[in-house]
Amino acid sequence: MEQRENVTEFVLLGLTQSVQGQRILFVVFLLIYTVTVVGNLLIVLTAVLSPTLDAPMYFFLGYLSFMDAFYSTSITPNTIIDLLYEKKTISFQACMTQLFTEHLFSGAEVFLLVVMAYDRYLAICRPLHYLTIMNQRVCVLMLLLAWVGGFLHALLHIIFFYNLPFCGPNVIDHFGCDMYPLLKLACTDTHITAVTVVANDGAICVTIFTLLLICYGVILRSLKNLSREGKHKDLSTCGSHITVVVLFFVLCIFTYVRPPVILPIDKYFAVFYTIVTPMLNPLIYTLRNGEMQNAMKNLELDTNYLGLYHC
Repeated sequence: MEQRENVTEFVLLGLTQSVQGQRILFVVFLLIYTVTVVGNLLIVLTAVLSPTLDAPMYFFLGYLSFMDAFYSTSITPNTIIDLLYEKKTISFQACMTQLFTEHLFSGAEVFLLVVMAYDRYLAICRPLHYLTIMNQRVCVLMLLLAWVGGFLHALLHIIFFYNLPFCGPNVIDHFGCDMYPLLKLACTDTHITAVTVVANDGAICVTIFTLLLICYGVILRSLKNLSREGKHKDLSTCGSHITVVVLFFVLCIFTYVRPPVILPIDKYFAVFYTIVTPMLNPLIYTLRNGEMQNAMKNLELDTNYLGLYHC
């Protein structure tokens, strides 16, 4: 315990040491974060306020956007602020908090993607029983299980990392508190912790990605029995889901399904799945979903009407 207290903060090297590069990244990341928060919160508001989006799919989509907004917020604002300073530091407690929240929201999102795949399976493959099975109580229970899964996933990481002794050096070659750089700084044998982290994250990534591929494979196969109009609609919806799944899990598998070694490209991949992907999700879902686009337009019209009426 005394060893760990010698390190009260970590120094982050960030993505680049170039002042000009940091200024460019500041503008780019600020723009991306603004689009991420506004886009995801717009989907949340539309899913909550629009009377036409009462299907379970939009209930889950609203919470997926909620998770994306907060997942990005757990990392991106601190990264943006650090780009304004030459020396980037983060306290030990803030580092652990960032590690916990990152895995809380990403873990919950992983389990929610499974729920959304199951929802699409029932809607397309068992349409007569869909509303009976996916009632409000079941939807809330599935959402709760996703949050519990994310919480347990994050808690396991904190249990291991919080108790590691850090006695120097304290320089992290990253823009945030990532697991492998922290393992490298610990002044103890981290072999067991590293194996546990790889087993936990790797098993989750591979197992859930395989299940999702199987589920969507069954769904796509069953689409041949639908009418042309129904096939186009469901194919568009499933295409959005599959795109999000691939974007999320390909980098997840590359990062965690390998020996716990640090590669120079890791932090650039981390930029994509922590900063860029949460922005892409609302774009993917809205651009390929006519019902969501119409609901947003109607919501905007209703808002404008209420504003004019109030005036």
